[in-house]
Amino acid sequence: MKTIIIKRVYDNKTSDGTYRILVDRLWPRGLSKTDLSFDEWAKEITPSTELRKWFAHKEERYAEFTKRYIQELSLKSEEIARLRNMAEKKSLTLLYAAKDPIINHAVILRDFLLNNK
Repeated sequence: MKTIIIKRVYDNKTSDGTYRILVDRLWPRGLSKTDLSFDEWAKEITPSTELRKWFAHKEERYAEFTKRYIQELSLKSEEIARLRNMAEKKSLTLLYAAKDPIINHAVILRDFLLNNK
């Protein structure tokens, strides 16, 4: 498998030679679609609206959020297989808008893609 990296959309808006996938359900605030270099917007693998609202980026909920999001990802086997297949051929960048580089769903998604077969 090639690499799968994560980057905040506000930190690096230009292409870096990887296949860039926006993994947020909502478009990032303050950016127009021409401001961001991305190849795909994968809303279908983002946390559900209900889960996203429940989590509300509260650190004390992250462990439970992780469990619930992994359960959601487990139900999206076709999309996960597609991304894993793509990652076998090229490096991927998962783009997210959250402020915290560690406590966010892109970290969970990356780890799920790399580790859960």
